[in-house]
Amino acid sequence: MLIIAQELCLDCGGCVPLCPVEGLFLSFEDLFCDQALCTLCGACPEFCPVRAITLELKDAV
Repeated sequence: MLIIAQELCLDCGGCVPLCPVEGLFLSFEDLFCDQALCTLCGACPEFCPVRAITLELKDAV
């Protein structure tokens, strides 16, 4: 699951075009992720200059 810390996010939008499945979007100046589309590729957390985006990987059962 992709976690966005809204209190840290600068709403710069720089991560949005990096998403290969167009799962990130800005709405009313807040960043959101469509979790159904997210493939956990790691492009957005790698880009984020303030580390507002993190991946939560669950253990396989």
